[in-house]
Amino acid sequence: MSNVAIVTDTLACLPKELIEKYNISIVPIIINFQGRAYRDSIDLSPHQAYELFLKDPDAFATSPASPMQYLEIFREAAQRTNQVLCFCVSSHLSTSYNVARIAAEQVSSELPSVQIQVINSKTVLAAQGFIALAAAQAASSCHDLSGALETAIAVKERVTFSLVLETIQHVYRTGRVPKIATQAASLFHIRPILTTRSGVVRLVSLSRNMQQGLDHITRTMKAKVGDDPMHVAVMHAYAPAEAERLSQRMSSEFNCVELWTTEVSPVVGYALGAGAVGFAYYDGSGLGV
Repeated sequence: MSNVAIVTDTLACLPKELIEKYNISIVPIIINFQGRAYRDSIDLSPHQAYELFLKDPDAFATSPASPMQYLEIFREAAQRTNQVLCFCVSSHLSTSYNVARIAAEQVSSELPSVQIQVINSKTVLAAQGFIALAAAQAASSCHDLSGALETAIAVKERVTFSLVLETIQHVYRTGRVPKIATQAASLFHIRPILTTRSGVVRLVSLSRNMQQGLDHITRTMKAKVGDDPMHVAVMHAYAPAEAERLSQRMSSEFNCVELWTTEVSPVVGYALGAGAVGFAYYDGSGLGV
């Protein structure tokens, strides 16, 4: 068993098999629909949540995890080890980082022997997941907290993601684009291409259709990484068939030392819309992961 407990939230989009393999603790973000609250990936699978979203997008909303949820996770982790690393979604996108820090301080005051470090991942989706996963993999190889953190920071400095949206219609929910602008753009069937930079999700390009967008982000990735060993996570929002085709393309065109597929958390998907497809990735050269 690892000497370090790894904690992250459902926005990291880690597949269940990796969560279980590395004993990663997951804090669920809350989904609100028609007056009911659901815990992401516990009360609802991502697939089920997208079906609710498509049924009534205006009734679908989200809220961050509460301090009590982090307290519960940290206290449970403290029963297994006195070293805990928590990786949160970018503080530019959510209050989770500040909430987790408050909870960590309370647990540390209750249990002074327990060391909890809360890390701002400065990203989201499977890019965040890769950072937490790298820490968990390092911890499972008998690294202590400082070793696991060092590995995670190295991945944090390299990882990014590219995501092609099927629609721009719901992006106004991020608060960064006026609703009237997204409604107008959706009439022209524009597919936005998003990535992350400096902790903020940014629009980097536009495409006329999904295939054109996927071709663009794949060429961009190839220009950056060439034949270097790559860690890749294919992501989709209620589009498993498209994700499977993209995964096969990644496998054939890149030197993937790690490749898995995951569904975009509906907590993010409520602003991105169903049908989004893309990938998170980092160059593993020299990292030993």
